[in-house]
Amino acid sequence: MENFTIWSLMIDISIISGLLLVGTILRAKVRWIQSLFLPASMIAGFLGLALGPSGVGILPFSEQFSVYPSLLIAVIFAAIPIGAAKVRLSEVFHRVRNMFSYSLILTLSMWGIGVLFAMLILNPLFNDLPNGFGLILGAGFLGGHGTAAALGEGLMHAGWEEAMDLGMTSATVGLLIAVLGGLFLIKQSTENGHTQFITSFKDLPSELKSGLMPKSKRFNMGQETVSSSSIDPLVLHLAIITFIIGISYWVTNILSDLIPAVSIPLFSVAFILGLLFQAISRRIKSDEYVDGRVMERIGGTATDFLVAFGIASINITVVMDYALPLILLFAFGTLWAYLLFRFVGPNIFKEFWLEKSIFGWGWSTGTVAMGLALLRIVDPELKSRTPEDYALAYVGVAPIDIIIVTFAPILFALGFTWAIPVVLLLGAAAIIVIYKFTGLWGQGRHGNTSS
Repeated sequence: MENFTIWSLMIDISIISGLLLVGTILRAKVRWIQSLFLPASMIAGFLGLALGPSGVGILPFSEQFSVYPSLLIAVIFAAIPIGAAKVRLSEVFHRVRNMFSYSLILTLSMWGIGVLFAMLILNPLFNDLPNGFGLILGAGFLGGHGTAAALGEGLMHAGWEEAMDLGMTSATVGLLIAVLGGLFLIKQSTENGHTQFITSFKDLPSELKSGLMPKSKRFNMGQETVSSSSIDPLVLHLAIITFIIGISYWVTNILSDLIPAVSIPLFSVAFILGLLFQAISRRIKSDEYVDGRVMERIGGTATDFLVAFGIASINITVVMDYALPLILLFAFGTLWAYLLFRFVGPNIFKEFWLEKSIFGWGWSTGTVAMGLALLRIVDPELKSRTPEDYALAYVGVAPIDIIIVTFAPILFALGFTWAIPVVLLLGAAAIIVIYKFTGLWGQGRHGNTSS
């Protein structure tokens, strides 16, 4: 085994950074890549996969480069609560009830149906599959590479070593389904007259195609909250994140020693400590010096590197060993996502059901960024207020998603895998029953209008 040094880390980051630059250039210049809306991080990951250890092997990645996603996901989750605007949950729910309900149905049902499908169909067909195989669908489709890394880490600790590779594969396939399926649904919806703001998706803003922002549409990444004569503003924000990650690692090790039978993932501890940091900073009135936009950019940076490293480090041999059950799982997941788009969205949303549902398709099969990209096609000026609604609804959905990602591997390790689909699918069904009982179900079926 090679001796991993600080220069090994530097070389790994240097290689993936170079691939990110190449991906950005290809997105800006190659028309067929623009037509697919592939993010630069995904292009970089494919290049790393083709040229790295699983491909022709000409890129000198270290043996540790497949471990980076486990650290980067902790950075992403630690950054979520820090600098976030303070909201009242009662006001949030009243304002975005339908988006919250729809997002929760997507989250609960996608996680639950994947496990149920695997246990009822795939496990009898393939005797050597782990009982938690269906978790791979929710990990990749719902949360993208970040959640795949988080769940993969938990399942690896529970004894399923291949889970990380399969999760990254699921997230990569999910992105492709989000793009290709989303474009198909938009074409179909445009032809059927369901779109509210466009009649054709051919005339798109140039920045959506190339990924390059024109000067007239650029905005600031964040505010400088402290004087650089004391500490650089970016260093302050990075210091907060890295400090929390270090403490989280320490706490995780202590918990592992105290409760050896249960594996507590690093990202969950980082999220909790991030919430604690935010609460303390508000109490001592120092939160105004932490800029939420800068924290978002730090989380976005970690996400891009995670996607690139995650795809590049996929072990093709492991994927091929699970090829047939993976194909069946992904095909079923795509069908389920379409059923949610086609039958749940129009019945939940009273206004702009197509725009909000196509956004839901994007993030429930790929990522939130992909959902936004698809939304900008059907709602270029974001008049449906979908991103704003989702941002507020996510306040209530995020804790549930984190609970699932944290405890699903624990239930898997303890042999209670059946509890996952039962609880989650009953939860999704309960929301639909409540909507039907209160007369809210079917409110947008008569057309996609704003009236």
